Amino acid sequence: MKVRILRQDSPVSESYWESFDYDGPTDCSVAALLDYLNYNDDIVDDRGNRTTRIGWECSCLQGICGACAMVINGVPALACETFLKDLKEDVLTIRPLQKFPVVRDLVTDRSVIHENLKKANLYIGEYRPGDKRSHAHQYAAARCLKCGLCMEVCPNYVNGKTFFGAAFANDCYLVAARNKEKLQSISKLYGKHFGSACSGSLSCMDVCPMKIPILSSIARLNRAAK
Repeated sequence: MKVRILRQDSPVSESYWESFDYDGPTDCSVAALLDYLNYNDDIVDDRGNRTTRIGWECSCLQGICGACAMVINGVPALACETFLKDLKEDVLTIRPLQKFPVVRDLVTDRSVIHENLKKANLYIGEYRPGDKRSHAHQYAAARCLKCGLCMEVCPNYVNGKTFFGAAFANDCYLVAARNKEKLQSISKLYGKHFGSACSGSLSCMDVCPMKIPILSSIARLNRAAK
């Protein structure tokens, strides 16, 4: 299998494509493939030229940390949950997320997600649970990995300066659901940083690895604010 990876040596250097030949098992994940390519001390590209190890991030390798988020054959996904046997293309193309600054190769800086939560002062405060019937939905919403895939695929998210993306909207629902006294202030934050700019493409739900029902969260928040 031919593997093409968009590489970048540092945050300020130019990106470039580099190709590799992969002859390992095909029943493994893209994360395992990257480990395979990085295994030897002497790493060579598909032309036999020596090169450096491919930079990428991982932690759990079980789809619960979100660290290995990247774009695989044009689709934002987690490398540990994307398997070679499920890919239809003959060439595997991997590049870093484009909506976040590149640190090195496939490693991106997604700190803006957490910085925006702090900027909006989005916190629960004193826990004041509401209707117990919403607990199952709250649990589903709380599974957000902050992986950034929803921002990557969103047609409205650019750099996070004004429109904070679906992960922010999801947290707005969680905070309001767990402290009813903050509902009005949360609704204003939601409208300013998400509601006024969301076009409703719902592409965020398509790529979410945790299948978070963001549309339902938005609907619940809107109903509660009325």
